[in-house]
Amino acid sequence: MLRVGTDADSDAYIRLIGDAWSEFPGVVFDVDAELPELRALATHFAEKGGALWLAEGAEGPLGMVATRPMREDGAWEIGRMYVAKAARGTGLAHRLLDTAEAHARGHGAERMVLWTDTRFNAAHAFYEKRGYVRQGAIRILDDLSKSLEFRYAKPARGLVVEVLDAAAAASAERRFSEILVACVAEGGAVTFLPPLAPEKSRGFWKRTSSEVAQAHRVLLGAWWEGALAGTVQLDLATPENQQHRAEVMKLLVDPAFRRRGVGEALMRRAEQAALRLGRRLLTLDTEADAEGERLYRRLGWEEGGYIPDFAVNGAGRLVAARYFYRRTG
Repeated sequence: MLRVGTDADSDAYIRLIGDAWSEFPGVVFDVDAELPELRALATHFAEKGGALWLAEGAEGPLGMVATRPMREDGAWEIGRMYVAKAARGTGLAHRLLDTAEAHARGHGAERMVLWTDTRFNAAHAFYEKRGYVRQGAIRILDDLSKSLEFRYAKPARGLVVEVLDAAAAASAERRFSEILVACVAEGGAVTFLPPLAPEKSRGFWKRTSSEVAQAHRVLLGAWWEGALAGTVQLDLATPENQQHRAEVMKLLVDPAFRRRGVGEALMRRAEQAALRLGRRLLTLDTEADAEGERLYRRLGWEEGGYIPDFAVNGAGRLVAARYFYRRTG
């Protein structure tokens, strides 16, 4: 059962957090010294304009989560997210986060933010699956555990496209790998043939993150209602006599999020990013007569060439390619 938490549930909160922290050597759990708010946690969040939930089973507390508004950017913070070991893998974590995010959006949240200990690798994977990406510097806490924390964030609502820095790119690798595998399975002309192994996809995104860190590539991500739904790249590693140009690569939209304007939003934002970087000419190639070509023509891209039998598709047939270009300014 998932319900609103109360101050009377303090023993449950202490048990959930204490059990979770005990899984990591060097993490000190001292309620009275550092976490006295656990004695009246519902009041603590209510005073901040937030809310708290507790999940219970016959065996006791199974999970908890809270959320509260922040002071800037219409952001709400997710906090106190813990799931008992026995309840992991059951979908409870998703239910808890769904509940907190829905509450925040219902109260006007435009952005979701959370902090998580750098040692909590399973938590990082979960948040990344849910569309969160790392943002900003690591936070150093002056606590008994000498904790370091990552900041994760994502847009909360609507269709939003953002440029990802190196940290965000690395944290998006899992989700982008899933999207690439799904697009290849659907017949996407993105240099890979189906079935694309997840490990091979992940390797591609690791290389992409490295190129972002070296400023050789710009990576953009698109969120739809808080889910990371698509991506596109700008290759900046052009020859020295072509530094005014960038190549658009790997426009990918999760098949589950198509027909919602995600691809168009990514392309328009990529053009803006290129213009800010002084890249006045954009180029790309795409499978001829495919969905991508129709999108580029609709956005005003001009055809620059046609090559028959350019590549092999997933069905083993040779397909043609068309080249397009667009001036950004």
